[in-house]
Amino acid sequence: MLHKQPLAPTILVTGSNGQVGFELRRSLATLGHVIALDRGVCDLGEPDAVRALVRRIRPAVIVNAAAYTAVDKAESEAELAFAINGVAPGVLAEEARSLGSLLVHYSTDYVFSGTGDKPYEETDDVGPLSVYGKSKLAGELAVAGAGAPAIVLRTSWLAGAHGENFVRTMLQRGRERDTLRVVNDQFGAPTTASLVADVTARIIDRAWLHGNRAAFPSGIYHLAAAGETSWHGYGTEVLRYAAGKGVVLKVDPDGIEAIPATALPRAAPRPANSRLNTRKLRETFDIHLPEWRSGVHYLIDQILS
Repeated sequence: MLHKQPLAPTILVTGSNGQVGFELRRSLATLGHVIALDRGVCDLGEPDAVRALVRRIRPAVIVNAAAYTAVDKAESEAELAFAINGVAPGVLAEEARSLGSLLVHYSTDYVFSGTGDKPYEETDDVGPLSVYGKSKLAGELAVAGAGAPAIVLRTSWLAGAHGENFVRTMLQRGRERDTLRVVNDQFGAPTTASLVADVTARIIDRAWLHGNRAAFPSGIYHLAAAGETSWHGYGTEVLRYAAGKGVVLKVDPDGIEAIPATALPRAAPRPANSRLNTRKLRETFDIHLPEWRSGVHYLIDQILS
């Protein structure tokens, strides 16, 4: 007698061409049938279209990797930023609740004011300084208000092998310029898109697809690599490692000028303290988070290969 194999769960990924979305296509591939959509197919600025799309696909898991991430531009495009970062996550959460599906959504350290020098815990008071931070906080609140099984992962200082980011910028400028100036009074943990994608896959696999759904630990979790540094320390490490891999640089990695954030005026203020306490994530899902340098080295190896 032939036994039918259970159907692989459908996993819908939005923002498939972003840094995290690109990595999710890899990390989720063994868990089910991944439908990865970019903005051309799934525009979070069109909530009715998003709702119709989810109802047609009926995924078991929705991973929302799409976001409005132009931090400075958001100051003059608040309506669009709130539509994508604030309204759309709520729509996805409402549809997840209706389908009995899981939603994984990504947020940011920008929901905090960045004061103090202690790593922020999930229960600490929020106080975003920028339109971008406020729009991401609105998304968190919309997800929580929908009442769906949902994980919100706040991360910081994200960089991936796919897309533009600080690592790629430092490598390019290090090759082209004799001098570089980098901020040294903002602190956080450089976190790779591949780490975020791998942690996401582990949560979905163990806690949702093969876990007790009735006891699924919905909520907000902080996800960042272990340790901390400044942007100046981050940039120095990038160029030191690249030089050791044979990249020819015009600038001395140990000669990068350290400057205060006030010397680099921007439209949107950045948090001075982007440290995130990850204990809740590590203990709830039994996850080890590597030290930030190892992730950055792996990322540079990917970029240079």
